[in-house]
Amino acid sequence: MATDWRLVMTGLPTDVHPVPRRAPAPPAALDLLTQAERGLDEAAVLPDPGEAFVAAHLAALRAAAAVLAVRGRPELTPRGRRRIRSVWEVLPEVAPEFAEWSVLFAGTADRRARIEAGIRGVATRADADELRRAAGFFLRLVEEMLLRQPVLRADHDAGGRAAK
Repeated sequence: MATDWRLVMTGLPTDVHPVPRRAPAPPAALDLLTQAERGLDEAAVLPDPGEAFVAAHLAALRAAAAVLAVRGRPELTPRGRRRIRSVWEVLPEVAPEFAEWSVLFAGTADRRARIEAGIRGVATRADADELRRAAGFFLRLVEEMLLRQPVLRADHDAGGRAAK
């Protein structure tokens, strides 16, 4: 009896084992990281300290948004609606390792808003440089977190449990 190679070739090889691979981050998250990097570059060269402060804060905001693009699921209210909350409120819930960063950047959000409202003298050059350094460090941590993201198998949910 001849072997039907069509049947053999469509089956899975028995001597091949799956190789775990890291899933790439979603394109939206990667785009946000690119924007954050550009914002940090801009913050480094802006002559006005207020504008540099805003650029650095927005870079941190985009890095946090990249984390939410990968992990975030806003909680539902008792009525089944999603509450509107700042990224700094949601980030510690979906990525507890960034809780301290959320506190830091939430604390600078008011200053950013005042600068954007046209109030002068809210941030010094030292303030802007310090925030830019913090945002840069935060961005590197976010990039590292995205590289460590586990692969989700199609037959498992986000908690690693077998899908029904």
